[in-house]
Amino acid sequence: MSTVATDDHHDDHQESPYSIKRWVFTTNHKDIGTLYLWFSFIMFLIGGVMALIIRTELFEPGMQFVDPQFFNSMTTMHAIIMVFGVVMPAFTGLANWLIPMMIGATDMALPRMNNWSFWILPFAFAMMMSTLFMDGGGPAGGWTLYPPLILQTGDAFPFVILAIHFMGLSSIMGAINVIATVLNMRAPGMTLMKMPLFVWTWLITAYLLIAVMPVLAGGVTMLLTDKYFLTSFFNAAGGGDPVLFQHIFWFFGHPEVYILILPSFGVISSIIPTFARKPLFGYASMVYATGSIAFLSFIVWAHHMFTVGMPLAGELFFMFATMLIAVPTGVKVFNWVATMWRGAMTFETPMLFALGFIIMFTIGGFSGLMLALAPVDFQYHDTYFVVAHFHYVLVPGSVFAIIAAVYYWLPKWCGNMYNEGLGKLHFWLSTIFVNLTFFPMHFVGLAGMPRRIPDYALQFSDYNMMATVGAFGFGFAQLIFLYVVIQAIRSGNKATSQVWENAEGLEWTLASPAPYHSFTTPPVVK
Repeated sequence: MSTVATDDHHDDHQESPYSIKRWVFTTNHKDIGTLYLWFSFIMFLIGGVMALIIRTELFEPGMQFVDPQFFNSMTTMHAIIMVFGVVMPAFTGLANWLIPMMIGATDMALPRMNNWSFWILPFAFAMMMSTLFMDGGGPAGGWTLYPPLILQTGDAFPFVILAIHFMGLSSIMGAINVIATVLNMRAPGMTLMKMPLFVWTWLITAYLLIAVMPVLAGGVTMLLTDKYFLTSFFNAAGGGDPVLFQHIFWFFGHPEVYILILPSFGVISSIIPTFARKPLFGYASMVYATGSIAFLSFIVWAHHMFTVGMPLAGELFFMFATMLIAVPTGVKVFNWVATMWRGAMTFETPMLFALGFIIMFTIGGFSGLMLALAPVDFQYHDTYFVVAHFHYVLVPGSVFAIIAAVYYWLPKWCGNMYNEGLGKLHFWLSTIFVNLTFFPMHFVGLAGMPRRIPDYALQFSDYNMMATVGAFGFGFAQLIFLYVVIQAIRSGNKATSQVWENAEGLEWTLASPAPYHSFTTPPVVK
């Protein structure tokens, strides 16, 4: 797949690159992709500061720095910001930049809506963060917003709900745009089964978004009416059931975690073949595996709810359905490893982050398989083991894939090369500290430390100190990333044609005959 140069036919390119008007009114997919990526990074720093406040309080037992209400607000907002303000906008930014170029389109199908779907986000997050300054403080019900706890939130509550509606609206518009672009604007000859895997993973993700964001919207609207309009959807005193909210939330929430990880699979499937100098192993099986994961994600939601008292048949169904997801995920990991097998690998920064992704995402996958076992989950539920599990999937998973994508495509985007030495330093510091932060959480979780608490028993203090040191190390390592990106944009060496020639890594195999070990038919010796 060679990159098709797009025709920058938009009026906004007549503007100075630094003019505010260009960025506010732009309908150019590259500009909007850039806006999404920078917004995502700013929110990454804000959400990261909230995580550091949490970890500072947990450095040792006792209440040192913040009161419990503010601590709860930090855990709630850290999660909402990282999910809706960092990972999803970053992948939408990558989609905006890459999908039109990968399928040979001139732009996204709906450029004005593209502009709108971005500009909703800064206002949504400004509204949500402003709740910290309202009477009663910010939302404090955990990121899952469970009633009745979330209903204790003070004046902030309706603002949080409205902000979540805006975030969902932005996501749905972005998803509609991706589907319309991919299905209608592919270049002649670009059939669905010839699309780069990044495009495939985003197409499937877009369908997931359209299916589940309205479910979240319905759930939070029911919360709103319970608090202000005397309905009793989740109020047991009025005949409602708080467990109903859990069903609604997780019917959204489980496909959501695949919305956060499927585009990562597309990124990794672009990077691994390039630095292994081989075509991706098992392209069709990767497409079908992605579709299988998306389908199965809709029928596993209650594995988050094993402890609510569901019937045994329900526990068995959700346990087996959850374990089934390990099969297509395992296919993907196998195919990435098979792509690298006997390839001519080099280890530039994007490849390092991709390898880190595979190894640590697999650790998260194994702990997820443990959590899928209903009898075992009764011990793990609501402990730090769960926190360790989903952070292993989302930090070395989603976040590492986003960072890998930026390093990989940055020379194409800005025409300059990044500093390879600093990039590798960023990788090693990030990897060491992310493991120092989250691996000890498995141990304190298995020992019984509950999650979402500002204080804890003395026996958990050593591992919590390690986790806090790791969190600060990881946070400060990201400042290296910021420096590397700005340096590359402003003054990096000009990128040459030597820079990975295309998104699918096929340049090497097209330029020279493939060796017989790269899963082609061996040459016949006469």
